[in-house]
Amino acid sequence: MNITNTDSGEYNRVLLNSSGGSGTVFSVTVNVFFIVDTDRGSVSVMEGDSVTLLTGIQTNQPEMIKWYFNGFQIAVITGDLSYTCTDVQCKDADERFRDRLKLDHQTVSLTIMNITNTDSGLYQLEINSRRGSISTFSTRIFIVVVSGVSAAERDEIKRKSVKEGESVTLDPDVVKNLNDLKMWYFNEILIAEITGDQSKICTDVRCEERFRDRLELDHQTGSLTITNTRTTDSGDYKLNITSGRFSIKRSFSVSVTADRTGIYAAVSAVLMFLVASAGLIYFCKCHSRRKYIKTQQSHQSNAVEDSSSNQSVEANTPHESSSNQTESEAASETLT
Repeated sequence: MNITNTDSGEYNRVLLNSSGGSGTVFSVTVNVFFIVDTDRGSVSVMEGDSVTLLTGIQTNQPEMIKWYFNGFQIAVITGDLSYTCTDVQCKDADERFRDRLKLDHQTVSLTIMNITNTDSGLYQLEINSRRGSISTFSTRIFIVVVSGVSAAERDEIKRKSVKEGESVTLDPDVVKNLNDLKMWYFNEILIAEITGDQSKICTDVRCEERFRDRLELDHQTGSLTITNTRTTDSGDYKLNITSGRFSIKRSFSVSVTADRTGIYAAVSAVLMFLVASAGLIYFCKCHSRRKYIKTQQSHQSNAVEDSSSNQSVEANTPHESSSNQTESEAASETLT
């Protein structure tokens, strides 16, 4: 119990019987790996991340493999896969890890999904195997500490909202290790990769078409910057960090909203144009109406004047006829 790395070595078992003694050799190996969040820690595990404890083992022979968390059995697998269990399926496990554990049958690596601060503690892997008369027992210990980051801080790190055309930076906020393998994905498409001091951006055709010349990587922090964002850049981005005996997956959500300023300006310009056009049309109609009214009034005035002149002429014509008749009658009487 309470095994440590100083307990590594060979152990002999001797059985005595009437015909003599027989012995069995046991080989015990204890390895310790740390995943801690301290000033000198190699990684920061945040609530919501998925963490894989890597064993580096390929199971090619029958073995009994068991995973423990703080002394409680949480996963079991036999080399021939005749029996497996995880979380609540195992006899002494509790509800803590329900539906959040994944066991790789080939490498026996254990993945803790959507990790919470109650998952902090000691994880122990025990491997039992037998080759002939030699039984081998090895154990590997992982210490996981989940950083106590508030929900507001997590949202600030993992959820980004920007306006179209602005830049957005996704910072993994982990302790830097230049030997880590960092891989960025967008909608399951690999868009960027950092290995040591080497980096690759958009080796996929689909990535090149979407993010052409708009992605920037920081080798020191592993952060990804998207410049001149578009609404089509909205979605889930995932970072996979692999280093030594652990792998961390962290998700980011990016929301890019359309720049309403330009839209409002365009709408305002259109409205102003429509108002000006309506005003001009109204002015032209009013001007035409006034001109028409003046023309009609002018025509009516001319008609009245013509009518008055005609009436005056008609009034003078009978008077002249009467005078002429009187003069004719007077002349006739004189001749008589």
